[in-house]
Amino acid sequence: MSEVVSAPAPVTNLDDPSLYNNREQSWLSFNHRVFEEALDPTVPLLERVKFLAIASSNLDEFFMVRVGGLHQKVKAGITTGTGGDKTPPKQQLKCIAKEVNELVRGQSACFTNDLRPALRKNGILIKTEPDLSSSERTAIAELFHSQIFPVLTPLATDPAHPFPHLANKSLNFAVSLKRPGEEDLQFALVQVPGLMNRLVPMPGREATAAPVFVTLESIIRPHLASLFPGLTIEHAMLFRITRDSEFELDEDVEDLLRAIEENVKQRKRGEAVRLELEADAPVYLEQYLMGAFDLHPADIFRIPGMLDLTALFQVHAIPGFSELRDPPFTGATVREIAMAPNPWAAIRQRDILMHHPYESFKHVVDFIEAAADDEKVLAIKQTLYRTSSDSSIVKALQRAADNGKQVTAVIELKARLDEERNIRWAKVLEKAGVHVVFGFVGLKTHCKAAMVVRRDEDNVIRRYVHLATGNYNPQTARLYTDIGLFTCKTELADDVTLLFNHLTGNSVTPNYRKLVVAPLKLQPFMIERIEREAANQKAGKKSRIIAKINGLLEPAVVKALYAASQAGVKIDLICRGICALRPGVPGVSETIRVISIVDRLLEHSRIFYFENEGQPEVYVGSADWMDRNLSRRVEVVFPIEQPDLRTRVIDEILAISLADNVKARQLKPDGQYERVPCPEGTTPIRSQMKFLELAADAERKAALSSLGDPLAGANPVVKHQKKPRPRKG
Repeated sequence: MSEVVSAPAPVTNLDDPSLYNNREQSWLSFNHRVFEEALDPTVPLLERVKFLAIASSNLDEFFMVRVGGLHQKVKAGITTGTGGDKTPPKQQLKCIAKEVNELVRGQSACFTNDLRPALRKNGILIKTEPDLSSSERTAIAELFHSQIFPVLTPLATDPAHPFPHLANKSLNFAVSLKRPGEEDLQFALVQVPGLMNRLVPMPGREATAAPVFVTLESIIRPHLASLFPGLTIEHAMLFRITRDSEFELDEDVEDLLRAIEENVKQRKRGEAVRLELEADAPVYLEQYLMGAFDLHPADIFRIPGMLDLTALFQVHAIPGFSELRDPPFTGATVREIAMAPNPWAAIRQRDILMHHPYESFKHVVDFIEAAADDEKVLAIKQTLYRTSSDSSIVKALQRAADNGKQVTAVIELKARLDEERNIRWAKVLEKAGVHVVFGFVGLKTHCKAAMVVRRDEDNVIRRYVHLATGNYNPQTARLYTDIGLFTCKTELADDVTLLFNHLTGNSVTPNYRKLVVAPLKLQPFMIERIEREAANQKAGKKSRIIAKINGLLEPAVVKALYAASQAGVKIDLICRGICALRPGVPGVSETIRVISIVDRLLEHSRIFYFENEGQPEVYVGSADWMDRNLSRRVEVVFPIEQPDLRTRVIDEILAISLADNVKARQLKPDGQYERVPCPEGTTPIRSQMKFLELAADAERKAALSSLGDPLAGANPVVKHQKKPRPRKG
């Protein structure tokens, strides 16, 4: 996997801001890659609709968190930028406004001119007010008066009626009115009910008929006059407000749960950071709202089409239309687990690596559920960062406590935008008798670990460990690509025991033998490994670095990679999202290649490969190369040491990901991305489809083998290990 390359002339100043991509610009570039999937005619129609909704939802969170944080800095008078690029906050906001305006115009055009007509052609209609026939208008009027009118509340704004608080991300009408015989305008607001479906099935249609929806605002708008009897409506403009949802906790809080609950309440009343309104809205209404929300022209986004395209998740969720979707799949069964009488017997035999969702996450759920019901299990310890609304794992932990086992759950209350759900689960688990711990005030506990303590049939107490790159969330585990490891190896189990004791006992950071744990050890560990590869390259020894991550932002890591590239180390980064590093810069990063894979599944696993003079080291874990992961979180990275599993990670997961020439985009030195070319005559490789095929093939051969079929053949992973190998440049 190595290649000796002569070192180019070094560039002395690796702190030069021009060598770093801006974080926010890089994120917007990622969201544009998501949006490109909605534009791609080779993607099934309803999946394109889903990607458009995801891009819109991503943009909401971007404004709530990142733009909200920049607004806070500007108001605090901070003029210096953070990160390697050092861009000042005010300049970042200006660039964001330009990029977002272009993005939302593209999204609106995609829906209006492409997806909506394509949906209509396939029997799915989304109607707005101008599209309604007279009979449909009659049916909608009846629906309005019977079901919607009682919910609406007109809110006048005048000296006697102060401007009301409007919920984050809510849709509202700003209405200008006149009294008879008066020239002065009055203003009022009407909130579109947030608890009602945004897309309403057309009333009066047979249940078996093709779906026809009408937007909720198109039902309300023609009947607004009924809310203001005796007044004349001059104009009714739909708008949407986005609020700052970023908050910082005081390090001296005495009750973390109560502090988080209070901050979540405050978030709902955060300051406005974005105003979206209809493209044809009159200027005077725009000025009225700008003043009411204390916004500037750069915070205003006129939308030439339907506001809030997250409503399209509702279209993607309609039943049927399988021909308009990706083919469904079920994660393959892992043979070692399926053939064993219980999880404990399987894990005692050998370490087990799982590549989700290609291999079923149900094995992880079964692991916790088996522990809950097994009378030989004494204790369960688990971290929970994000989990599903109806979590089978949480229910299993409750049941385990009911069964008298000692159960500990380390729940991260500060998981951004999931705080309320985690607070709810924490209270439920505490009520069931689970020992609930909230980690540390100043750090997020982002690591993914579970440990089951069992007195086995031989009367020996063993610890069965699960370590992973993804959350214990059965719902997202079907949509995110992650890696999990089952083991009962003593050294790893010892370290995981120390980890949980550290998290629950607030002790001094332990000395781990196998785990690499942030915030104290992970960044220096990674930089030392990068520098070792550079030293090996300079000494004429084998060197190579591959990292599969979600984001790269930490300047110290970027500088180490630049220095390694200057030494001639071949470096491949599979970086899904933010990437501060600029590859291919002469004299700085000529040996670095960066690709981003955006496909039907969200790339989420983190893998780190170091050639190490021909004795490869592979680490897997929860951390990206971001400042937050390395400095402000409890993260765990663990080695893959079993030779066949290490080979699988290198020659299957990394090799196929690097070979992707269908869904991969390559980062250029100027910060832009372009599709990885697939020249004529070259075999197209879509990595996620390849992984699905491999998992299905492995399951099929395992089934034949269990039936004694002599043609079942060898393990397909072993057979596949010879090709393709990671790119050598």
